[in-house]
Amino acid sequence: MNERNQKILDAIHGNLIVSCQALPNEPLHSSFIMGRMAYAAYLGGAKGIRANTVEDIEEIRKNVNLPIIGIIKKDYPDYPDVYITPTMKEVDALMACGCEIIAMDATHRTRPEGRSLDDFFAEVRKKYPEQLFMADCSDAEEGLHAAEIGFDLIGTTMAGYTDYTKGRKLPPYDMIKKLVHESGKPVIAEGHISTPEMLRHAMDMDVWAVVVGSAITRPLEITKEFMKALED
Repeated sequence: MNERNQKILDAIHGNLIVSCQALPNEPLHSSFIMGRMAYAAYLGGAKGIRANTVEDIEEIRKNVNLPIIGIIKKDYPDYPDVYITPTMKEVDALMACGCEIIAMDATHRTRPEGRSLDDFFAEVRKKYPEQLFMADCSDAEEGLHAAEIGFDLIGTTMAGYTDYTKGRKLPPYDMIKKLVHESGKPVIAEGHISTPEMLRHAMDMDVWAVVVGSAITRPLEITKEFMKALED
């Protein structure tokens, strides 16, 4: 591994990464707001940011000097399941804006143009051999496979979001444990980590870093959770 990539991994090791994202239908959808959100996360001690779209990433860069896990969420009508950095077009765009880490869907579902993950990632790795890539997986088997085909980091991002993992217990601590012990790659715990205690538990399982999003940066969803208490 080159010196630059090792510095990036060292910077996030044992630390919190905050996901700063807002979709078009959400009230905080704004690159300016995501930039300030990232700055707030930085002031709070976060050591990395996960962000969606080139526009948000460029604005976040103006506010913080932290490693960014970049993604582009893009729907392709014929292949609606895979929407996180689904094609080379999105990878190229993220490369152009200098993301330290690029994350993509690494589930076994078919990608746009009918491509398999293996075929697609082989092309990506050949084009960008020195880039750090993170695999967003939904179960341990996908994570182990992603490690085998050359992803640099393995994430639990998609657990509970695929048809075959819906209803599973979250956060997916069993998945985390298996990947930490068997993948041979840095594991990023991400998804449904909503309390400091959950973060601490994941970190105690020797993950490389933990990503927290909704519990920090999505007030609409946080408010809904509090309202459920009233309804109950």
